[in-house]
Amino acid sequence: MPAHASTVLDDYRTGWNHAELARDDAGVLEITLHSTGDSLMWGARPHQELAELFAAVAADRDNRCVIVTGSGDRFIDFTGASEMAAAGVPAGAWDRILWEGKRLINNYLDIDVPVIAAVNGPARAHSEIAVLADIVLASETASFEDGPHFPAGLVPGDSMQVIWPLLLGPNRGRYFLLTGQVIGANEALDMGVVGEVLPPDELLPRARELAAMLAARDKHLLRFTRHVLTHRLKKQILDELEMGLALEGLAIAAPRG
Repeated sequence: MPAHASTVLDDYRTGWNHAELARDDAGVLEITLHSTGDSLMWGARPHQELAELFAAVAADRDNRCVIVTGSGDRFIDFTGASEMAAAGVPAGAWDRILWEGKRLINNYLDIDVPVIAAVNGPARAHSEIAVLADIVLASETASFEDGPHFPAGLVPGDSMQVIWPLLLGPNRGRYFLLTGQVIGANEALDMGVVGEVLPPDELLPRARELAAMLAARDKHLLRFTRHVLTHRLKKQILDELEMGLALEGLAIAAPRG
């Protein structure tokens, strides 16, 4: 994996274990998340790797629009009950998780061109990667949940506590996080979480169509509009992300009972 963020695509195009990258002549960068070619299974390695990937993407001034999608039939999945909640994590190890967690979200928001999420299936873990995009398109097979946190014994502290109450409203957002609610694609459309719901075979073509339209606009217009659209999110993340991650770690370290 590249050791540092780059401003040249060839320096970070390859070497990732959980992402495939391609960019067209219009400057549309397409990121396909995966685990060994199939749907991305969340874990320690993607947590670390995607933070670095987003930093590299944010540093590349030749990108004019970014599409993020998944492989297989899921956007992001996870293996089940949290091993961290069951076994605990030493404070020294959590220091790195907290550092990576901050970089994952902040580097994603630092991409200063429009981001389109093409959610090809269930976003069961780290659904913020989908819903923090400027345009969220969902396959009819997509759904959204926060399975790895409270339902699996973890505090929903790594931006979930910010993003979902913001999208759904405070009460519905807290209900979503505490109950493990699964929101289907059409319900997400009704709630305003996604912009369009499409048949699976029309999802990426529509994302590419929108990306081409955006990429054709003036580069300064694209960048400054992205800054305007993410400013409030960045302020809330700055205020609440680190505290949430710290409480997540503290709950893991505390005796069970």
